[in-house]
Amino acid sequence: MPRYALLVEYDGRPYAGWQRQKDQPSVQGAIEAALAKLEKRDHTIAAAGRTDAGVHARGQVAHCDMEKDWDPFRLSEALNYHLKPAPVAIVRAERVADDWHARFSAHERRYLFRLMSRRAPLTLEQGHVWKVRHDLDADLMRKGAAHLIGLHDFTTFRSVMCQSDSPVKTLDEITLTTHDTDAGTEYHFRLRARSFLHNQVRSIVGTLERVGAGAWHPDRVGEALRAADRAACGPVCPPFGLYLMGVGYADDPFPVD
Repeated sequence: MPRYALLVEYDGRPYAGWQRQKDQPSVQGAIEAALAKLEKRDHTIAAAGRTDAGVHARGQVAHCDMEKDWDPFRLSEALNYHLKPAPVAIVRAERVADDWHARFSAHERRYLFRLMSRRAPLTLEQGHVWKVRHDLDADLMRKGAAHLIGLHDFTTFRSVMCQSDSPVKTLDEITLTTHDTDAGTEYHFRLRARSFLHNQVRSIVGTLERVGAGAWHPDRVGEALRAADRAACGPVCPPFGLYLMGVGYADDPFPVD
């Protein structure tokens, strides 16, 4: 059966997350239902990451096995037709090797978290950024983030429901940029690692927000990390500012220019 990689974009607000649910809508379920319109059978697709309820994606990667030898462009067009009006789009499809796997072949994941500082309520960005009403110090947050780069036991920044075999992960990159607009100041946190623990990004950003607000000294982030205790973590920020931006592979069907 030919295997295809799918580059997927979605608005996570209507969904209980990526993973198929028995009684709730999911992104996986929406795509599998569209696949069943093309080939009338049960379909099971795999993804690079199982995003939580409310989390968005601009660069999720999944794979599917088809009976028919589809032209990749025709496959993406057909899936998008059957996905309407769901806020899910197949940006690209590519034929891949039979042993290529969206999850197990991946060597990095890239996430973006958007945080907006403004007093006025959100209108256009509601559900797509996390809004706080107070000012934040970006330099302090960068100093706090520096404690997290590298190989560490991230128990503090791991959900108690996390199913990963080990809390030890390598965080390759965490950068923070600011973007001033008439609407407010937006802070972009970009994180890159081979893999992430459940709620790790949201736990990190929620903790760094406390640093930026002046409630935490930047060195407290390092102290919390070394504690290896979930109770030492700052607040976990909401999901709707989080985006899975991309996934890296040695044999990448969707290389970044």
